[in-house]
Amino acid sequence: MNNKKLFAAVVGLGLVTLSACGSSDDGSGSGSGSGSGAKTVTLVSHDSWAVSKGVLADFEKKSGYKVRVLEDGDAGQAVNKAILTKDNPQGDVFFGVDNTLLSRALDNGLFQSYEAKGADTVKAGYRVDGDKVTPIDTGDICVNYDKAYFTEHKLQPPTSYDDLIKPAYKNLLVTENASTSSPGLGFLLGSAAKYGDDGWQGYWKKLKANGVKVVDGWEQAYNEEFSGSAGGKKAKADRPLVVSYASSPPAEVIYADPKPKTAPTGVADGTCFRQIEYAGLLSNAKNAEGGKAFLDFLLTKEFQQDMPLNMFVYPVVEGASVPAEFTEYGPQAKDPETMDPAKIAEHRDDWVKSWTSLVLR
Repeated sequence: MNNKKLFAAVVGLGLVTLSACGSSDDGSGSGSGSGSGAKTVTLVSHDSWAVSKGVLADFEKKSGYKVRVLEDGDAGQAVNKAILTKDNPQGDVFFGVDNTLLSRALDNGLFQSYEAKGADTVKAGYRVDGDKVTPIDTGDICVNYDKAYFTEHKLQPPTSYDDLIKPAYKNLLVTENASTSSPGLGFLLGSAAKYGDDGWQGYWKKLKANGVKVVDGWEQAYNEEFSGSAGGKKAKADRPLVVSYASSPPAEVIYADPKPKTAPTGVADGTCFRQIEYAGLLSNAKNAEGGKAFLDFLLTKEFQQDMPLNMFVYPVVEGASVPAEFTEYGPQAKDPETMDPAKIAEHRDDWVKSWTSLVLR
């Protein structure tokens, strides 16, 4: 989801399989390429887009399209920019709008209709009405904890939203700004789902009184403020609780050198909010046919099974497998908070304004 490849790079080996603009761009933009005559399909995404080189090369070989990738920052920033440029879009496909921001994209006419091949293989719980977007991946936004800190201080790590406002956890949590960060917004929505329209503001007042720290984005929160991450250790961070993802602990294992026997971080399972990411064919795309082919590719098992170790998310199609590390260190939350997209659309902007007044002022 957002900035997780920055996390992987800081943790250790980095994502050596990232699709880079330079490696897949023939310089022509969408439409007919120059030199080899290959056609280019341009993907616009947030900064966490990643795919194995071999998997992308296989798509290019089979489809005849070269893939150009334009990364536009955090999900919220990328969506807003895509909306502003929708009449003359930067590309053909947009990847990375999630259920917290989906209504904004749809209400502004960001996408044109297309039902991707393989849409019938998407698990029922991840499908949406209409054919403007295609579900691609899912993950859980959750509070992560630094195991070493809690062992050293002989303190049980929190397991729920309620725990986070207890005196024992005062000044321990860092979260992201709900107005600028996708995980920050997800954590806000999770609290609204948990405590209801009338209760979430009171919860955040207590959380603020208990010393929650707010920073702009995930990279700063996880790699600079969180004591449990490899980046946090280098930065001498002092917050042992952070809003991140259920898939962060396996990343801490996979990218560590040497690899630890157990994950150094854990997940407070009762603090999770289910996130789903979508892709769509941009309105006024110059290479609509290439965009359709690319959307079809995103639902293939080859791509779906490649995602976990590149973007640290779960596949959404039936029968797609996940790495053993995910099962062992980062299983999906058993009972995450969820919210109907229509309710998010109705309340999101007002909630963010209220949250900003409550927490940042």
